[in-house]
Amino acid sequence: MELYMSLAIGVLFTVGVYLILSKSLLRIILGTSFITHGVHLLLLTMSRLKTGAAPLLGEQAESYVDPLPQALILTSIVISFGVTSFFIVLAYKAYQKLGTDDMEQLRGEQNE
Repeated sequence: MELYMSLAIGVLFTVGVYLILSKSLLRIILGTSFITHGVHLLLLTMSRLKTGAAPLLGEQAESYVDPLPQALILTSIVISFGVTSFFIVLAYKAYQKLGTDDMEQLRGEQNE
């Protein structure tokens, strides 16, 4: 199972880097989203995919699942949602003001 997760992580990172290197601002935003989803799966895979009981001490104290990676992933999901929504609003305002989402045109003439 960890092999399949590693392959999915590799695909997400590959697609994310490919989209970030494009010229369209919307594709760059989608690329960062793919990379953050890859990081979420990476954190889950690094914590070892195991099944067990709820993290309550009692009769099955030996076979519990560590809740720390799940808490980190949940925090990362919330942060990535906020950053992605900020990027989308920023891209929308830039498109309204400049009329394009091409990164070469957004750069301006004074930088050339």
